[in-house]
Amino acid sequence: MTMLAIGLMSGTSLDGIDAALIDTDGEGMVRPVAFRGEPYSDAAREQLATATVIALTYDRPRASPPLIEAADLITRAHAMAVHKLLREAQVAPEAVGVIGFHGQTVAHRPDRGWTWQIGDGAALAAACGITTVADFRSADVAAGGQGAPLIPIYHAALTAGLARPVAVLNLGGVGNITFIGADGTLVAFDTGPANGLIDHWVGEQTGARYDAGGGLAAAGRVDQTVLGGMLDHPFFDAPAPKSLDRSDFTIQPARGLSTADGAATLTAFTAESVALALPHLPARPARLLVVGGGRHNPVLMRMIADATGLVVESGDSLGWNGDGVEAEGFAYMAVRRLKSLPISFPGTTGAPVAMTGGVVHPV
Repeated sequence: MTMLAIGLMSGTSLDGIDAALIDTDGEGMVRPVAFRGEPYSDAAREQLATATVIALTYDRPRASPPLIEAADLITRAHAMAVHKLLREAQVAPEAVGVIGFHGQTVAHRPDRGWTWQIGDGAALAAACGITTVADFRSADVAAGGQGAPLIPIYHAALTAGLARPVAVLNLGGVGNITFIGADGTLVAFDTGPANGLIDHWVGEQTGARYDAGGGLAAAGRVDQTVLGGMLDHPFFDAPAPKSLDRSDFTIQPARGLSTADGAATLTAFTAESVALALPHLPARPARLLVVGGGRHNPVLMRMIADATGLVVESGDSLGWNGDGVEAEGFAYMAVRRLKSLPISFPGTTGAPVAMTGGVVHPV
């Protein structure tokens, strides 16, 4: 039996909220119904960025006025996104079975035994009148897993009809890759920074939010010395599964480069980090399907193709909404949580066993 489910995702790029409505059984059947992107205002983005900086100074999650205020902002903004999505889709709240609410990651420290996503699932359920599943990552981390990436089980559902092995690369603030083997084997891990460092550099240098069309990178030259130094990082040699916080890498090595050369070098760094991920996969994938905001950057896509030697395809070529895959994934996982089905696995997060995850907040 299927149900309508809403998934909500606000990534580390702090660009806004992705809200997706799907019809799914949480297993083999997925039908996208509607999608909406809700951008944050500059003031909201600044408030969330400040809260993230503060959270990273803590040795464990704790309440403090800036984090409490940011959590309230996240909850209110997500409730508004839900109402707008339902109005546009002409779907009544009572027709929706569940909301999957990721919240906003302000710090991810599985090495210290915790991960921190702000946002109040109970308050969102009350504001929307829909049962809500939140806090998807904590149970996995508490069991010794990385708590990320979680979307691989949804990638497996999306690629069910494709020849395998196949890989799905998500290029958000941080990159992650999912390998789906011919026998259904799932292996997944973070590859390194994706758009995060590029966006940070471009914002600092030009005031723009991102390198539109890869124009800056296309005008620059990759500094091989800086690139080599950035790639000489123990993360890339570490075995999978592994995950990152967006703050684990910085733009500091690129300082001193011109604006265009810095953009080119950081874009090349993202591409080379994907290439360094391939030896950690069980086999070389036949196809590399790309989702997330980074697929809109043709320079990055070309650099990934050159670095990996793979044919790099946007997931949109298969009829997917590459901007909505993560949000759809949290809708899918919310349904799986209601059915007590696993969302994380030894091969994806390093959890000791296949585990379900998320806290259910009934209406």
